[in-house]
Amino acid sequence: MFDLDKITEILQTITRNKTRSFLTAFGVFWGIFMLVVLIGGGNGLDHLLRQQIGGIATNSAFVWTDRTAEPYQGFREGRWWSMRTRDVDIIRAQIPEIEYITGVNMRWGQTAVRGENTTQAHVRGVTPLYAKIHQPNMLKGRYINEIDVLQQRKVAVIGKRVYETLFLPGQDPIGERILLNGVSLQVVGVYEPVSENMNIGGNDNEMVVLPLPTKQLMFRSGDRLDMIAFTAQRGHRISDLEERVSQILKREHRIAPHDRRAVVMMNIEREYLMFSNLFLGINILIWIVGLGTLLAGVIGVSNIMMVTVRERTQEIGVRRALGAKPWQILSQVLSETAVLTGIAGMLGISFGVLILRLADLGISGGGGETAGFQIQFWTAISATVVLLLLSIVAGLLPAWRAMQIKAIDALRDE
Repeated sequence: MFDLDKITEILQTITRNKTRSFLTAFGVFWGIFMLVVLIGGGNGLDHLLRQQIGGIATNSAFVWTDRTAEPYQGFREGRWWSMRTRDVDIIRAQIPEIEYITGVNMRWGQTAVRGENTTQAHVRGVTPLYAKIHQPNMLKGRYINEIDVLQQRKVAVIGKRVYETLFLPGQDPIGERILLNGVSLQVVGVYEPVSENMNIGGNDNEMVVLPLPTKQLMFRSGDRLDMIAFTAQRGHRISDLEERVSQILKREHRIAPHDRRAVVMMNIEREYLMFSNLFLGINILIWIVGLGTLLAGVIGVSNIMMVTVRERTQEIGVRRALGAKPWQILSQVLSETAVLTGIAGMLGISFGVLILRLADLGISGGGGETAGFQIQFWTAISATVVLLLLSIVAGLLPAWRAMQIKAIDALRDE
């Protein structure tokens, strides 16, 4: 049960010392406010930057070719070379630690036509496994499947911008046909990238995705691949596999083993770890700065309460003379400190959450998506517990000072 008379007495005491109470409350308010805003701001920045690799498996890598940098086995320096479909099977057979691997064939700047509408699009030939590595956000229909590949079907999954250009708003494109390079293709799906900041071989919104054999047949590219994408099985790191993949490709295509230019590899795992380490450091810094600010506010509370106890020496002496026990004096000082810091802390947390919410709405545009500028419920609870513990610590020294006051000495104090 709450002692209403005790709470009323504490609030009256706080009200009588308005200036000191305000300074005390403001220090705590500012400390907890800064802690909440720093944590929420760090979460938002983390969320926004992680969107840069959204939709791409974090344990994946993409391989493509460049000109050779060294002469080797009768081939001159600077020759162009291409990967082949068989390379995928060879790599899969020799590196069992790979979970998914698929070839990709590209063609850029092609014209897609439907009726009187035309648009420039990129063309990507893939197998269904590609969606395991570079996940599409399907808006309508489906992605390429195994039957499309086996039967070399003339089907297409189109990017959002291609759909918006070739079709009327709200029109269902599934089952409709478009012309690409003079070939009629049936639309089976519409998609957009999970993140528009990470483009692999072109903007996905402007992409027409075909089954890999269909793409190779349409553009007479034989079994040539422009890119190979793969992921590592759980418990294995892409960084441990990339050199093995590179050496297999060099051996199969007569490239010098130490040629550092011929095989180009983008390691998504390395990019992800870089972001993770960066934000680990940022979060540690945020907690150090936030707790430091909060601690400064609590130290201010302790100093101001020491002054308050000194000014109330006679009052405390009278209470001791009337029979107040030391623990009652201790309880009074600690209660005043806890109530004052508790109210200021709750206001600081509430105002910090409000600022984060406004920042989130401003950056996300007020849509259904969030920009991540928020703190977790248990983080707020943890901050509250830390605040209460620090308030008790802040009040211990003034409370101990008050307990040591003797009635006779207090009554003589001027």
